[in-house]
Amino acid sequence: MADSHVVEAIQRVSILVAEISNAGAQQSVGVAQVGETVNQMDETTQQNVARVDERASAAESLRQQAANLVDCVAQFRF
Repeated sequence: MADSHVVEAIQRVSILVAEISNAGAQQSVGVAQVGETVNQMDETTQQNVARVDERASAAESLRQQAANLVDCVAQFRF
């Protein structure tokens, strides 16, 4: 009778270990997905920074062109 209790206990432990292993594998997949998402967000952030820099440069160029235009128009008397 004691042997059957030991066998049942071992089977329960085996089932629990398998469930823990499965949960660990699922968590590993989840962590990998989070890592991929973070990398994609980082790439998008870097692209956005580059776009902001480009637009700031374009805005400065337009400001300079506008100042030059004002100087050119200032030569005329109305």
